[in-house]
Amino acid sequence: MPEVAAAHAEVREVLGVAADEAVFEPLTHNPSNGVTAGVWRVAGGDRSAVLKVLTRTKETGVAWSAFNDPRHWNFWRREAYVYRTGLAGVWQPHGLRAPRLLECVERPDGDVALWLEDVPGEPATAWPLAGHVDHAHRLGGAQGAVGPGEDAPWLSRSFLRDYISGKTTGEELLDDDEAWRQPLIRRHFPPGLREDMVRLHLDREWFLTVMESLPRALCHLDQRPANVVRGGPGASVLLDWAFTGDGALGEDLGNYLPDCVFDLFVPAADLPGLAKAAYDAYVHGLRGSGWRGDERLVRLGVCASAVKYDWLTALMLARADREPVAYGGEGTVPAELRYRERALTLAFLAEWAAEARMLAPLLGFPQAPSGR
Repeated sequence: MPEVAAAHAEVREVLGVAADEAVFEPLTHNPSNGVTAGVWRVAGGDRSAVLKVLTRTKETGVAWSAFNDPRHWNFWRREAYVYRTGLAGVWQPHGLRAPRLLECVERPDGDVALWLEDVPGEPATAWPLAGHVDHAHRLGGAQGAVGPGEDAPWLSRSFLRDYISGKTTGEELLDDDEAWRQPLIRRHFPPGLREDMVRLHLDREWFLTVMESLPRALCHLDQRPANVVRGGPGASVLLDWAFTGDGALGEDLGNYLPDCVFDLFVPAADLPGLAKAAYDAYVHGLRGSGWRGDERLVRLGVCASAVKYDWLTALMLARADREPVAYGGEGTVPAELRYRERALTLAFLAEWAAEARMLAPLLGFPQAPSGR
């Protein structure tokens, strides 16, 4: 049993067996995040559960440090509040839910242990495109019906702005001709992408202001295939509610779709068709649940969310001479594959950004600094 994983009493309470009879299987997660001491599937007898230990004492890089500020995007106790208050269940009538909370334990060392349902469904990482479209429909229905919800003091605020402001690796390379001549970059970045990504960076403050001015919604803020599991017919189970808080309507969808490709679960060639079908399904879900706002504001929220990935181009420039590491640090990814797929996705996001620049002035926003 890993030392940090569990107290003996917790295992007996949740699984009904002694701790030395339980099997701990480490699960893939972001090991850099300072709020997560570890995640395990724990099996004992005929039961299993997922254990996630929240902490504020883990040593990590500045970009992923744990924070005590309840409004900060990486507030270390937020996920415990989401489960304890029942907030994770507000979307359940609309086909989206969280794993059931089995136990929440305040440990003597200050850490918090979340014992959660081990959801048996198929992860979205293995879904066909239609599965992602169905999920988008459920998401639209949930956010259209529930709205932004109550303003609990521990919900994140200004997530998008604060999240990307801490990601500065390689920013100086955006204007470095040599960096753009690196073989991986030359082979895979299509013509014009350099100009598009530099323009997105220069317009970043404008995009953030637009996103912060759009209709609000309760957002999960980390929706990606690795955090979604099929929960039965017409249902999705969302994992990892650590960032939950205030966001723009459409922001969750604008995060989910690019991450399908960035994490190599959907080919970049399928992204345009998937994005159109998923957006239409999301709007259909919104309308079906009673939302009656201006759809152009939703479209702007999805397209302007491209700014979330402003930092990624610089990071790719900075790491073009390294072997890419897979998510969770488990193994590597072929560099040619990662750079090809990510470059094509960045080009797609440049189209979203261009659409946002055209649409925003029609809705009363000032024109982007770089123009239309």
